Amino acid sequence: MSTAEETSGAEAQPWGEVTPDAARRLLLAAVEAFAERGYHATTTRDIAGRAGMSPAALYIHYKTKEELLHRISRIGHEKAVAILRTAARAEGTPTRRLAEAVSSFVRWHAGGRTTARVVQYELDSLGAEARAEILGLRRQVDAEVRGIIEEGVRSGEFDVVDVQGTTLAVLSLCIDVARWFNVDGPRTPEEVGALYADLVLRMVGAGETGPAQR
Repeated sequence: MSTAEETSGAEAQPWGEVTPDAARRLLLAAVEAFAERGYHATTTRDIAGRAGMSPAALYIHYKTKEELLHRISRIGHEKAVAILRTAARAEGTPTRRLAEAVSSFVRWHAGGRTTARVVQYELDSLGAEARAEILGLRRQVDAEVRGIIEEGVRSGEFDVVDVQGTTLAVLSLCIDVARWFNVDGPRTPEEVGALYADLVLRMVGAGETGPAQR
């Protein structure tokens, strides 16, 4: 299944923010190549070939292979921040908002697992400047989830001793879905999202768990 096909249920046009169309095709090809072969084992010729273009055409849109990875990573992390921020700033109790944050974050990692694997696991392939930018976005991801947990602790809904450690555990649980999820497996992204939301609520000691809280 291609990157565009696997995300079609979530987005009408995956990577639609990337223009022109040739640049978008190259980015989709890079995602697939990086996920399949790894960043370092992938060449610009591999990417161009997957996109049905010549290697020279790639350099019209991207100066280097790293620029492609940087753009993939930045857009992916911005999407992650937006997903969690939407849940964190919605109306409702911390319990409801944490459940929605986890459920939607898991659905994104399962539904777009190929993209998510590149976004989450190729950070160390970036140069220092690009890596620093992505780490800044990761801190925003952490802050959105940590904020919900802190609010739940203050309100008495959650029983958490180590908020920072629990935030890391919650995010790690969600992100790892991209590594193992199989579209031919027994659960859909929605079902995995609901399961993980319930598990996380139990992790934080939420008094109200179950489907009604999601």
